[in-house]
This record gives sequence, structure tokens and C-alpha cells, in this order.
Amino acid sequence: MRKASTLLLICIIPFFCTLFSCSEKKAEEPEKDNFDRQAMLTNWADNIIIPAYEAYVVTTADLVAAKDAFVNEPSETKLQTLKATWLSAYTAWQKVSMFEIGKAEELTLRDYTNIFPTNAAEIDANLQSGTWNLALPSTRVQQGFPALDYLLHGLAATEAETTTLFSTNENHRNYLSDVTDRIHSLADQVLKDWKGGYREAFIAESGSSANSSVNKLVNDYLFYYEKFLRAGKIGIPAGVFSNQPLSDNVEAFYNKDVSKSLFITSLQASYDFFLGKHFSGGSTGESLKSYLDFLNTITNGESLSKEISSKFENALSKGNLLGDNLYQEVETNNQAMLATYDALQEIVILMKVDMFQALNIKVDYVDADGD
Repeated sequence: MRKASTLLLICIIPFFCTLFSCSEKKAEEPEKDNFDRQAMLTNWADNIIIPAYEAYVVTTADLVAAKDAFVNEPSETKLQTLKATWLSAYTAWQKVSMFEIGKAEELTLRDYTNIFPTNAAEIDANLQSGTWNLALPSTRVQQGFPALDYLLHGLAATEAETTTLFSTNENHRNYLSDVTDRIHSLADQVLKDWKGGYREAFIAESGSSANSSVNKLVNDYLFYYEKFLRAGKIGIPAGVFSNQPLSDNVEAFYNKDVSKSLFITSLQASYDFFLGKHFSGGSTGESLKSYLDFLNTITNGESLSKEISSKFENALSKGNLLGDNLYQEVETNNQAMLATYDALQEIVILMKVDMFQALNIKVDYVDADGD
């Protein structure tokens, strides 16, 4: 009898060891479904992210060229060209800002490119002293597109006065040069990294662990949408997170008439990424939408992908009803801003709860505003 019990233990112990081992493995790496994640990563890299960065770098190179022409021989005509290239590059930025992964994450590209509101007092101090170090994290509010916004649209009341300021002050010309060159340099580093091997590494990480490319980029995507698009462009200026509206916190504060355009571009780019829409043309590839459809994910009795698409369409509709100048909207029509925020928030709930659960992805960032 004792011999039989011993044999039973010998058989059972390996079984439980194997079972325990499997459980440990599942805890480290969620069970993978049969969706072709590698095809989705390839579509993201080849048809969306890299083409978007290529287009962005072209615009930042144009911005540098226009800046060079202006600082070498300031004129109102060259200032107008420089302003136009600033807007073109700023608009292109809205289509890559969500992809803070790889070299962009290493450089903290977004923090050095588009933290707003800019700090005009610190920029004025730099112009006065003639010294600055834009590599320091403490100078993030002194550079990027918001700083250029101040330099080009906020330093003087007229283009003639702005041109005179740059004609007569070397510090102004040097600061404009350094801020502009840095925007281009950071963008170019990210693009070269994607083309220099990161694309292959990104696609190869097609698993379902927390460090896989899908899990990391989907977290980055939602973090951008939630904190920088929904809150930064609409919620904070509208006063959602404060006791009163903060109209001077709108994007492009010194050229307020383009604030809505930048917001709509970023929202449309976020929607297009969800759909897997190619940067050029109307074709689509494997995407978060097709992934949810593959899993046949249903919420509230409807397809989750259709629900999310419907909410994106609604948010775009609400946003397009706003006036071009979001500062003016906060001051005189804030209910429309709050309605737009509510429409944006509906997308957060569907993606952060239902989509993440369906894709077996855990949120990897700290949420401080209760969503």
C-alpha cells in the first residue's frame, strides 16, 4: 500500500509542477489569440508611422530653410513664408505625436516639441541674456512649436515690428535658429532610427507580453489621446480640470485662429490610426478595428469597433462645430467646448476599458484624473 502511495505521489507531483509552471508562464505572458499581430505591426510601420514621419521631416526641413532665409535677411515677405512653414510643420506634427515609441520615447520627442502653453517670460529672459541650453528638461517650455508661435506671432503687434526686432537683435535670430533647428534635428533622428533597424525590431516584437510592440504602442496611443489630445487641446482650456476655464492654455495661443485646425487634424489622425488607414490614400490594413472584428467583440449589443468608430465620428462632428479660434470659443461659447470634451471622453471609456480588455492589454501608465 505504501508502495502504491509513493508511486501515486511520483505521478502527481510532476503533474502539479507542470501545471504550476504553465500558470506562471501565463501570468508573465497573456494567452495569445490567432490574430496576425505581425501583419498589423507591419501595416502600422510601413503604411502609417514611417510615411507620417517622412512627411513631417520634409516640413521641418522646409521650416529650417524658411528660417535661414529670414534670419539672413529679415523681411516681411520672408516672415510670412516662415509663418506658413511653421503652420505646415505644426500640422504635420499632429500626425506623428501619438507615436512616442522607440527613438521618440528615448528623446521624449513630444516634450521637446509641443508642450504648451510656452513660457514667454523665460523666452524673454533668454533673448535678453543671449544664453540658453535647449537640451535641458527644464527648458521644454522654452522651445518647440509653441515657442516659435510666440517668437513669430507674439513678440510684436505687426509683421513690420517683428521683422525689425529680428533685424536689430542677434539674440533673437540665434534663438529662432536654435529652436527651429532643434525641432528638425529631433524629428530627423526619429525617422532615421525607424529606417535604420528599429522598424524590423518593432515588427519582430509581435507577442502579447507587456513589452510587445502592440501592447506598448496601444498604451502610448491611448495615453496621447487621453492626456494630450482630449485634455490638453480641449479639456484643460475649457476648465474641466480646474475651477474656471483657462482660455490662455489653448494650443497656438499667439496665432489662435489655427487652434481648431490643429485639434481636428490630431483627432482625425487618431481615428485613422484606429482604422489602420494608410497615411497616403484611402486604403486600410490590419488595425485595432480589424483586431476587434476578428475577436468579434460586442459591447452594449453592438460591435465594439463600430461603437468606437461612431464615437470618433461624433467627436469630429462636435469639434467641427467649434469656431476656428478655440480661445474665443472658451471665452464666449464654452458649452460647445465642454460638449466636445464629453464626446472625446466617450471614446476613452470604450478604448480604455472595453478595447483593452478584449485585446488582453493592461494599462501601463498612471491615471490621475479618474478615468
